[in-house]
Amino acid sequence: MGEMIKMVVVLTILSSLSGGVLAYVKESTQERIELQVLQLVKGPAIKAIFKDATNDPVADRFSIEDGDAKVDIFVAKIDGKDMVAFETAGKGYGGDVGLVVGIDVAEDKIYGVGVTTHSETAGLGAKAKEDPKFAAQFAGVDIKGPIEVGNPINALSGATITSRAVCSAATQAGEIYGRLKPQIEEQLNAFK
Repeated sequence: MGEMIKMVVVLTILSSLSGGVLAYVKESTQERIELQVLQLVKGPAIKAIFKDATNDPVADRFSIEDGDAKVDIFVAKIDGKDMVAFETAGKGYGGDVGLVVGIDVAEDKIYGVGVTTHSETAGLGAKAKEDPKFAAQFAGVDIKGPIEVGNPINALSGATITSRAVCSAATQAGEIYGRLKPQIEEQLNAFK
């Protein structure tokens, strides 16, 4: 009985130490991981959407609380107009499909979209990220309405589920934008 108690105490101490070390490593690397995601995942999509920006939209950003979540808003200036972008996600065939949605604030229309992350089938669903014609369909679409396959977006051939995921993410972006627009406009005034 004494050996069993000793074993339980040793296992408890080792588990506590391991948990503490893992928490420390996660906390100490979290900022670096977020910077890498920004530079290597979100940044290229944002720069592709806002290729005509007169500023650096990745550097010019702010965060807004949306309930329990924090939304990172990226700001671009194009032809004197304010544009914003942020990331949402939709449920695809292989998992979540991350989507950065660029919005023309004056027009309340989508300026452009870019898929950031996905686990979709290569050659089919992966075309959502690779096919510029698919992404181009979103430009000029009203951010306030539901964005669906067939209204006004044509699905990728053989990847209807992925196409729906991208449309769902764009619709979700419209909902978030609708809730946060007063705060976004207030923050944009600070950039002027």
